[in-house]
Amino acid sequence: MARHEVMLDIATKFVLHKDVKFEIKSNSKKLGTLLISKGNIEWLPSGAFVNKKRLTWKAFKTLMEDTGKPAKVKKRAPNQAVKKVKPAKGT
Repeated sequence: MARHEVMLDIATKFVLHKDVKFEIKSNSKKLGTLLISKGNIEWLPSGAFVNKKRLTWKAFKTLMEDTGKPAKVKKRAPNQAVKKVKPAKGT
């Protein structure tokens, strides 16, 4: 079975002007880089320096709903609510 690694390169808690980068590996071999921004989601395959694949968030939603594998969502316990973080002043 393949062992996957996901590395996160994030400089801030909010996606503003820089992409959030996820480096994806399988069995220590790089598969590619996932780039997430406010406007879209992009996939840069390993070895591809120019040819990214880009989807708008609406297109990504459609892709996942049409082709994604169903998975159950675990319910959170009441004391594990999501903490909302206010943006820092000047952002």
